[in-house]
Amino acid sequence: MLSAYGSAEEAIASPELVVNLRKLREQVELDFLVEDIPLLIKESKDGIGRVGQIVKDLKDFSRVDSSQEWQMANLQQGMDSTLNIVANEIKYKADVVKEYTPLPEVECLPSQINQVIMNLIVNAAQAIGPERGTITLRNGVEGDTVWIEVADNGSGIPPPETLQKIFDPFFTTKPIGQGTGLGLSLSYGIVKKHNGEITVRSEVGVGTTFRVELPVRQMKQAS
Repeated sequence: MLSAYGSAEEAIASPELVVNLRKLREQVELDFLVEDIPLLIKESKDGIGRVGQIVKDLKDFSRVDSSQEWQMANLQQGMDSTLNIVANEIKYKADVVKEYTPLPEVECLPSQINQVIMNLIVNAAQAIGPERGTITLRNGVEGDTVWIEVADNGSGIPPPETLQKIFDPFFTTKPIGQGTGLGLSLSYGIVKKHNGEITVRSEVGVGTTFRVELPVRQMKQAS
């Protein structure tokens, strides 16, 4: 419509009116707005899409639409939702590599398992030094057990006796004020509650890998 009005300027008999219209067009920066508004709308729609995805990921992460009951859950979906939740924590520190294989649904408390995954990913990001590193997420199936690994190529955990204490409450290798020492301890408790295992292997100068193993079905469920 604006283009049609612009074309009609040539038919205006009054030179004074034409000058005033052109001056007004320049004042409101009409040509710029005609180009910019579609871009702004597109960016707004993209932003709304991102907000919608974040809300979905938060719901998947916390399972706010369900009670704390044991249920069958897609752990791979939980890993991806958790990655999106902690994206700010890792985007300037590391590239994320996914080495996924198809998993069966696992009987679990999904929000608690997502919490474990988040703790491991955040720990991996914090273990990486000043240079940009890599965090690798893997998963797989072995019989009636599924496993998840979160690996970083950070500095590793020295010495061996430190590795033995890594799941102890309040134990941390981080500087004072940069960690409570509870993340891995809580993760250990959650995994044990699921009748699973959480282990760690580390090599100085190479990196650290945490592995979580969970039974596909719970024989005996804890409350």
